[in-house]
Amino acid sequence: MGPSLTSSRTDVDALPFSVEVHVGPGDFRVEMARDVARGLSAASKELQPKYFYDARGSALFEQITETAEYYQTRTERSILERIAPEVITRHGIDEVVELGAGSARKTETLLRALHARNAAARYIPFDVDPHMLVDTAGRLSALLPGLSVHAVAGDFERHMATIPSPSGRRLIVFLGGTVGNFSPGARGGFISKVAQLMDPGDLLLVGTDLVGDVARIEAAYNDATGVTSDFNLNALRVLNRELGADFDLGHFVHDARYDHAQDCIEMFARATLAQRVRVEELGLDLAFAEGEEIRTEISCKFTRESVSQMYESGGLKLAEWHTDPNQWFAVSLAARD
Repeated sequence: MGPSLTSSRTDVDALPFSVEVHVGPGDFRVEMARDVARGLSAASKELQPKYFYDARGSALFEQITETAEYYQTRTERSILERIAPEVITRHGIDEVVELGAGSARKTETLLRALHARNAAARYIPFDVDPHMLVDTAGRLSALLPGLSVHAVAGDFERHMATIPSPSGRRLIVFLGGTVGNFSPGARGGFISKVAQLMDPGDLLLVGTDLVGDVARIEAAYNDATGVTSDFNLNALRVLNRELGADFDLGHFVHDARYDHAQDCIEMFARATLAQRVRVEELGLDLAFAEGEEIRTEISCKFTRESVSQMYESGGLKLAEWHTDPNQWFAVSLAARD
């Protein structure tokens, strides 16, 4: 799991972009061991969703975004295509920072508008996977000649402070409804960290999935082709490979359902029979009852009011609110108080 690069900083000077690497394979293994030991030893077992995303998991997620049921990606993209030129121009944006950049496919519409405003503007993609960043930075450098791409490989908890200082008016981007993966109590702390990267006049742009029809939302996490099921159980494959676990994936099934009390989707891997699992590298023996679940993800849904409260809890204020005609998804802008 994780990158094979071991240096604390790597600059690819021969290429038309630079990549700073602040994570290595040892970091991932130590963090995974700690998280898994804590999460699977709890009375209600859970895993953090970041362990879906090895190379296979990342490819599966890209497939999820193309399923008929998964409205979030195409809806968010349609909003961005509508508002990008105005946001970039009206607010005088000089650079874009993207948290959890991944392939940056949706961000292209913002970057095209930025490049049209200033061909030498700067894009700073931040992601935990340096190999993905190299691919993304190379593709965007070729697509938008002159664009300055300074990628940073790190994780949200430890390395956000390594993002370079602003070189002009900054737009920080956090797309895909990913903020919904944070528990309500953790969101304010995350927004507060982001606010520390912002000067007066800078903006934060966040995509949020909205509270709505439960059947539509649940279907997005239970696609008919089974891609989401494969993606969910991929976390167990990762533990088998990286920590010497012996999960039999044939004895677990995917389940995703809406929690009305919290307005969120919870995703689980559910045991289909009583069994024992050994996690060799942790010396951990686990007993599963038939029907016992491991929660692998939460994906909270929002209203305008809850988004505003989220920003306020981190020291920002809601500045703009943009939705699609169906009111399924929102892209909002926040500024410093």
